[in-house]
Amino acid sequence: MNTDITASTKPEYPVIDRNPAFTKTVGNFNTLDYLRLITISGIRPNIRGPSMVTGGMIGILGGFMYACQNSVGRLVSFFPNEDEVAQYKKKIQV
Repeated sequence: MNTDITASTKPEYPVIDRNPAFTKTVGNFNTLDYLRLITISGIRPNIRGPSMVTGGMIGILGGFMYACQNSVGRLVSFFPNEDEVAQYKKKIQV
């Protein structure tokens, strides 16, 4: 069974980087990614002590992973990436 998605389908959007590094992924976060990170990591006011810290850390990590997933998806062309294509074309031309 072939599980390589590049072998079976062509990307819908222009590919910026097939294998982006972690720093490039985090550097590619946009405002919506940061908003998702903060929203997912919301802390409930009725939880106290260690439970609050644990819940907060789980929320922050979950939000960060969700933001990374979206950033990588735009870089490898699984999600719409018009802004990133324009940004990286500008960097290449300069």
